[in-house]
Amino acid sequence: MKIVDLKATTVTVPLEAPLRHANGCHWGRFVRTIVEVETDEGIVGLGEMGGGGESAEAAFHALKSYLTGRDPARLEELRFLICNPTASLYNNRTQMFAAIEFACLDILGQKWGVPVSEILGGRLRDRVPFASYLFFRYADSRTGKGEVRTIEQLVEEVRRLKELYGFTSHKLKGGVFPPEYELECYRSLAIELEWERFRFDPNGVWSTETAIWFGRLVDNMWELRHDYLEDPVFGLNGMRRVREKIRTPLATNTVVVNFEQLAANMLDTAVDVVLLDTTFWGGIRACVKAAGVCETFQLGVAVHSSGELGIQLATMLHLGAVIPNLSFAADAHYHHLTDDVIEGGKLKYENGEIAVPTAPGLGVKLDRDKLAEYRELYQRLGSYPYDQDPLRPGWTPTIPNDRWADPKDTRVPEISF
Repeated sequence: MKIVDLKATTVTVPLEAPLRHANGCHWGRFVRTIVEVETDEGIVGLGEMGGGGESAEAAFHALKSYLTGRDPARLEELRFLICNPTASLYNNRTQMFAAIEFACLDILGQKWGVPVSEILGGRLRDRVPFASYLFFRYADSRTGKGEVRTIEQLVEEVRRLKELYGFTSHKLKGGVFPPEYELECYRSLAIELEWERFRFDPNGVWSTETAIWFGRLVDNMWELRHDYLEDPVFGLNGMRRVREKIRTPLATNTVVVNFEQLAANMLDTAVDVVLLDTTFWGGIRACVKAAGVCETFQLGVAVHSSGELGIQLATMLHLGAVIPNLSFAADAHYHHLTDDVIEGGKLKYENGEIAVPTAPGLGVKLDRDKLAEYRELYQRLGSYPYDQDPLRPGWTPTIPNDRWADPKDTRVPEISF
């Protein structure tokens, strides 16, 4: 079996409302690039990569000559072909290879008649638990609904998500408003949902002193079952300083995202929990390897979300199914989406979990009508500046940041759709 074609299609899929984060905002939609790898036997495997547009499509097209005639089962050879570590100093292709690896594993699963989890060693669990992944949100300018800015709105949102999806673990994305305000928001969640599990993520924009202050207060919140504080500061040294001063475990998806950084963390621990992202690490197999290292050194593991549609969500589910040390509920932006490009629509949550697909390969198929619809929407709207805030033109955060949004600002951004 040989690869004969590679296609890339960028789409944009609407969100319930714009999601605010420390470095800007998701402007009411996600932009993703869908990858299709075809073999001489007519099997098509699916992959997905964050962001994209004309540049991503062109970059994938440039890899077609690398892949044509290659065996999709020889994944290690493909890894070095595309991501040779010295050559990649000039062309960071890690995330592109991840999308291709997803597609090749999908091909192999279809060829062999087994789900990807069986190729990776066999599932240990049939369902993967997820956290609620709460964001501060602007209201949707089309409906005027969806705003999460006040403590009351945040508590109401977590109630809504619990009722709809059954979450019992909750993550709040912070770094938007002053830390004092976000601490009160976080405390209110703990009071509302006593004895459930919580985590907080300010996206690395605090100073170490602020992180220590916040962490020590969280240490003393008896009503809070705190899984971890995620990326309170940026960099291994900053994380190390914070870890020395607080009892709450630290997690990261920004400062340990490859094996060299993982080794540095093992030699001088700065992070207790590693959040594995199937895109950032360069594929599902790399994440399984990293989880094995973490198992050896007794570090916690969770699955990170980078704004997935159903194809990447399937990779996250197969990863979560096979690693024994999945210590925490996975992250997913998925419930913020209004639709998907896979057949049957969005994968379903039940009791805060999603079932691992059992069909051969990744277990999802493209809905060609949806792909065309959201391809056209992307062509009409284009990309958006992820690292900008639509209501703060010219704003940029510093690291550490002191340029916070105002929680009393009730404006609604006008975003084109």
